Amino acid sequence: MRRRDFIKGIAGPAVVWPLVARAQQPTVPVVGVLDPRLPGNVQDLLRVFRQGLKDTGYVEGENLALEYRWAENQMDRLPTLAADLVRRRVAVIAAISPAAAVAAKEATTTLPIVFLVNEDPVRRGLVASLAHPGGNLTGINILTVEVAAKRLDLLRELMPSATRVGVLVNPVNTSVTETTLSEVADAARPMGLQIKVVNASTSGEIETAFASFMRERPDVLFVAADPYFYTRRVQFAVLAARHAMPTTYSQRDFAQAGGLMSYGTNIADAYRQIGVYAGRILKGAKPADLPVVQASKFELVINLATARALGLAVPPTLLARADEVIE
Repeated sequence: MRRRDFIKGIAGPAVVWPLVARAQQPTVPVVGVLDPRLPGNVQDLLRVFRQGLKDTGYVEGENLALEYRWAENQMDRLPTLAADLVRRRVAVIAAISPAAAVAAKEATTTLPIVFLVNEDPVRRGLVASLAHPGGNLTGINILTVEVAAKRLDLLRELMPSATRVGVLVNPVNTSVTETTLSEVADAARPMGLQIKVVNASTSGEIETAFASFMRERPDVLFVAADPYFYTRRVQFAVLAARHAMPTTYSQRDFAQAGGLMSYGTNIADAYRQIGVYAGRILKGAKPADLPVVQASKFELVINLATARALGLAVPPTLLARADEVIE
């Protein structure tokens, strides 16, 4: 045998074996994350989401991959981004917000979808019922819209002399805004409160909204629950302090950023639950068989330092009921 033939004979298998080994490596499942916002201000929540996946045995970079699609606050991009995840053939879509859930639902009737919404998913047409979703969607409802009346009641307890309430909503988030305004109007009427609604969907419009509030001068401000508003929570705290505007929010992160008061569910726990549900689906569970999780624990957080800066004396009875008081 010639030396060249001998070398080819031993080199051939050496070239083929790595290719065969790579071909035999299992393909890791991919979870797509569809979010209407920019990624920068939700990294802490995404860590909790990944922890939920880890709790079910899935670790990003080991036996799981994550594909993110960000709409960058342009809601009309969500259908295209959802369709892209479907073409990518992800194993599960985690849809953050009602608009993202609707876009994902319209993009596929077969791929499993786990949603996080802040309004009734049955009324929104996402599932047939809470106990038996019945299709390819299930998820978590954090009920921030439904507790609007309670937020107003707590704000009134803090400032019993208040008669005029500014309500800031995001008009881009159509369904949530409509439901929120209906809930607030129904709650304000028996309290004798006058409502002034202002729209904002960009950082500049939030600035303009506060300028309009200074002209109208409501006694208090009610900021609607909205994914985009969550990313601007520091801006809200700064503007409310600058204009001496007592403000109530839907999530504790607003109060921790310097906002006066928040009442709502624990958003971090909801993100963890999304991860858990996504992991269970990867293990074989069907969305139709996983009941929609309704938030059951609500948190009242009061930033006492902000209250002092605003010259407000928080009633001891309200402080006693608070789940957290920030000094």
